[in-house]
Amino acid sequence: MEPSGPAGRGGSIGLTNREYAAERERMVEEQLVRRGIEDQRVLDAMRRVPRHEFVPEGSERYAYEDHPMPIGEGQTISQPFIVALMLEAARIGPEDSVLDVGTGSGYAAAVAAELGHRVVSIERHPELAVTAAATLEALGYRVNVVTGDGTLGWPDGAPYDVIVAAATGPTLPRAWPEQLTRQGRIVMPVGRPGGAQHLTVFERGADGDLHERSLGAVTFVPLVGHDGWRDHA
Repeated sequence: MEPSGPAGRGGSIGLTNREYAAERERMVEEQLVRRGIEDQRVLDAMRRVPRHEFVPEGSERYAYEDHPMPIGEGQTISQPFIVALMLEAARIGPEDSVLDVGTGSGYAAAVAAELGHRVVSIERHPELAVTAAATLEALGYRVNVVTGDGTLGWPDGAPYDVIVAAATGPTLPRAWPEQLTRQGRIVMPVGRPGGAQHLTVFERGADGDLHERSLGAVTFVPLVGHDGWRDHA
């Protein structure tokens, strides 16, 4: 879905679409495959999504490096490996509906759109939501970007097979399980901003209960809202 010619931003730093594709391939092989990401659909999706279109203008040359990047409003675009790890754990199928909490730049929503059938992405910062929606639309991704309190989910789009959050909360928000399908999955970091955080998978079992497992220590911005951290956290 990457644009060619004037629609992209490659010309501003002298890289062609082919060179950006080579950068994505390097990112996938060196940052994802070597660290154990095995889901071929996730790897292929990250080969396709033009990450450089989702970073602030002037930062495109750093888009495929192995670290998060600031995007304004105190938010970041997550490290490529973390995006891949979360989406691999989410096991998004071609017919799945996804709620992406914390749109940010829109990059993770674009990768999710490559994997699933329908994506709703919620962002609490109106400016980021507007920018992300414009970028996604320009690249041809059909993602419904909405502005609101992500800790409350988005009931109008429920139920979801998968909920993925790019911000750390004190615990699992109470509204999310209510918006999940019978075999749904939630992937989110849990922990205190600036303190210990663990990327956690909650999966609904045959008994109807959510079972959790940790994927290891991570560092994310706070999940702010009614059922998350407050603005001063």
